Amino acid sequence: MNLRNMEPSKKISPSILSADFSRLGEEVRAVAEAGADYIHVDVMDGHFVPNLTIGPAVVASLRRRTSLPLDVHLMIKNADEFLDAFIEAGANILTVHVEACPHLPNTLSAIRRKGVRAGVSLNPATPVALIEPALEFADLVLVMTVNPGFGWQEFIPAVLPKVEQLRSQIDQKGWNLELEVDGGIKIGNIGTVAKAGADVFVSGSGIFKTPDYGQTISVMREEIRKGAML
Repeated sequence: MNLRNMEPSKKISPSILSADFSRLGEEVRAVAEAGADYIHVDVMDGHFVPNLTIGPAVVASLRRRTSLPLDVHLMIKNADEFLDAFIEAGANILTVHVEACPHLPNTLSAIRRKGVRAGVSLNPATPVALIEPALEFADLVLVMTVNPGFGWQEFIPAVLPKVEQLRSQIDQKGWNLELEVDGGIKIGNIGTVAKAGADVFVSGSGIFKTPDYGQTISVMREEIRKGAML
């Protein structure tokens, strides 16, 4: 199957980084029932970013709890050493960082050969030029709108021109490459991110710290619709 022929649509990917880890299975089921499209899983190693989170065992556990695509974001050094473990655990999308992968096209190609969608991410201070040579090997590009490592951070509006730049490049090339944005996304700014051209919206506390996941996701979809029309 040619992954580039998969027409992108607007998707919401709740980040479990902000979920209640004592009830993680229930939380994932709840956002799935509320209308989530992906489940975003942040993997941190305490080296590339200053925090530790989860490993392949938790991804495998989540795989047994949901049929939604697992959108696994590797914020780790030596990502190539762990690709097989996360793929075997059930990742559907595996995103690595340009800042941590010295041979990025090879890494992305290795992910795709395993039948998993390959993503490339860049931090707020990283220029788009660094990932341009690798975009032809990717199925998703993830723009961080916070400095990675922790939840609850405030969205950085200065990154939006980078989203717009990538949207323009993707459209000019005619690629069905999903453009994902992660960091501080909530109801109040998700429309602005949609206007910039995002396809996938990662939200942690913007969903999990609200009282009604279904209502939150519904309002987010309306804000995305309005933003995308501007």
